[in-house]
Amino acid sequence: MILVAEELDPRGLELLEGGGYPFCYEPNLWRDPEALRQALAGATALIVRNRIRVDGALLEAAPRLRVVGRLGTGLDNVDQEALGARGVALVHAPGANAPGVAEYVLAALFHLARGLPRAAQGEDRLALGGFELAGKTLGLVGLGEVGLRVAHRAKTLGMRVVGYDPLRRPWEAALEVAGVEFLALEEVLAEAQFLSLHAPLTPETRGLVGREVLARMRPGAYLINTARGELVDHHALYEALRSGHLAGAVLDVTDPEPLPPDHPLRELENCLLTPHIAGLTRESQARVGERVVRGILEVLRAA
Repeated sequence: MILVAEELDPRGLELLEGGGYPFCYEPNLWRDPEALRQALAGATALIVRNRIRVDGALLEAAPRLRVVGRLGTGLDNVDQEALGARGVALVHAPGANAPGVAEYVLAALFHLARGLPRAAQGEDRLALGGFELAGKTLGLVGLGEVGLRVAHRAKTLGMRVVGYDPLRRPWEAALEVAGVEFLALEEVLAEAQFLSLHAPLTPETRGLVGREVLARMRPGAYLINTARGELVDHHALYEALRSGHLAGAVLDVTDPEPLPPDHPLRELENCLLTPHIAGLTRESQARVGERVVRGILEVLRAA
């Protein structure tokens, strides 16, 4: 039985229905850990998003499990060592939501440059004009597939794009074609008027954008985070925004997620918070669902 314990796009459900294996679609099962453990007793496959932590303790409740499908790109909620120790395969969808995330970054850039929500409420036209993106410098921290797509789109706007990747992933040739200038982190921080984060969450990148990094950012710069909330020290970010050292921020991911109602970042007019929607386009979700379900079915058929 294939257990789907979080939301799955209709395209994925359609493939499951024709896949030849029984499945149970319980998209709210993540809310009830005990019910989840009981359902796992008979499961040969488990499909999750990012709310369920797939670790050794959970796997103990799933003696028949052969494969886990993660609906998305990041794997920080999946203990890959625990899966490997039990011979459980892992399927996910790296890059499937990259177009949607890249377009969200562009939307964030336009928001920061033109401030349309604020302009819609104002009357002083001369004070609400904003500025153009052409000729400005965009810094990318993390140069994977999303970074590549952001770079292409930013270059079409006439922006200069500089980048740093803590993992040195194998996209360098493609990024050079896209016109990205590879710089040291210090140089990216000093030159970028917009800094967009695209690094995965690892022990090395956790807390990467802390007080010291924020202080080294160009005065008046803007921060965009669509990667993982744990990359950023939110208390230090609050101080940088409140003091005016940074002019603004757009955060699609936070730590914790969502932020508590009384978190000080929610009080700032120059900080826009969205609920982890960058990759949630209809097209991206269809690609993610299709890729993961096809991978699950391939593993089960090969067993």
